[in-house]
Amino acid sequence: QLWAPLEDYEKRTGGEVIAIPHNSNGSGGQMFAPVRLDGSEMNAQYVATRAKWEPIVEVTQVKGDSETHPSVSPDDEFADFESWDEGNLAQTKKSSPSHFKFGYARPALKEGLRHQSKIGTNPFKFGMIGSTDSHTGLATADEDNFFGKFGESLPQPTRYANQMFAVLQEGYWFGASGLAAVWAKENTREEIFAAFKRREVYATTGPRISVRFFGGWSFDDKDAFAPDLSVIGHSKGVPMGSDLSTAPIGRAPQFLIEAVKDPLGANLDRVQVIKGWLDNDGQTHEKIYDVALSDNRNGGQPIESTVDLKNASYSNSVGSTQFVNIWTDPDFDPRINAFYYVRVLEIPTPRWTAYDEIKFQINMPEEIPRIVQDRAYTSAIWYTP
Repeated sequence: QLWAPLEDYEKRTGGEVIAIPHNSNGSGGQMFAPVRLDGSEMNAQYVATRAKWEPIVEVTQVKGDSETHPSVSPDDEFADFESWDEGNLAQTKKSSPSHFKFGYARPALKEGLRHQSKIGTNPFKFGMIGSTDSHTGLATADEDNFFGKFGESLPQPTRYANQMFAVLQEGYWFGASGLAAVWAKENTREEIFAAFKRREVYATTGPRISVRFFGGWSFDDKDAFAPDLSVIGHSKGVPMGSDLSTAPIGRAPQFLIEAVKDPLGANLDRVQVIKGWLDNDGQTHEKIYDVALSDNRNGGQPIESTVDLKNASYSNSVGSTQFVNIWTDPDFDPRINAFYYVRVLEIPTPRWTAYDEIKFQINMPEEIPRIVQDRAYTSAIWYTP
């Protein structure tokens, strides 16, 4: 009922259009459900149509983060980020396990592999972006300059407690998020739109973090230090949103990764690769690899927090300004389907609620979060045997 008018629009106007699924964490598990909305099974034609009109998904915005959730990623220490997980948007229905499994991007990417093994094509092969979802015309995604979503969440002493639509979630639930980042060949509408369609895009939860992510079979160490990293990435591999297939004998996929801090923001804590795969028994799995850690830390060591809540400030005395790495999957099995994407984490910084507390000289309840670890998520690279 949505896609048919989109197709008609393109035929009538000669223009191009896509639809971007929005706020999947509030969908009650409907966004990435295992069957169609009418209860029927997916087939190859349905999947092809969905892929044409919905090549990307919004995974972070003011109403929470939709990358993953602790209930579906229990081994991920960073999974519980800006979670809106008590129920549906209207708060008329409590959350259930299916809401998380079929309402978040990472489990959806895993479910896509299962569908692919069953029907030969993947309905959840999407890129990832962020958006603000602000309705005020004052869209900002900075923790120290957050203008909220509606009028009741504009800067004011009571906004942390004001309820959305006067009946729903309190204002402190809102996150100062997010942004859509696009790797386009030119800064034109045509090239930006083309990048969306080929999924060469990524999401941030507000900061202007720069992330490059390429996959291939023949990168070498010197490629990470080349001044033309993007040229090498495209010539020797494929960018985020693309596919690798048929591994050369004895080779595992290599990933060329560059992450650079927001020039006006916080340093970076770490770079991670998130891998998902489908085993020979039809079970899906995920694993998180710390590809790079700042300050010469070993795996498992948390970054030192420099946040001073009394002054709503932090220091870039910890963390790194840039990471450049070539990472090879140490657990690669060339016989199974898999996907990989990158998550970049900043060092801890004050959340917008901490800035409000100082600005308006108020005391918020203790349970309200005042520290945040903003981040970026790239679109995936898929491997198919």
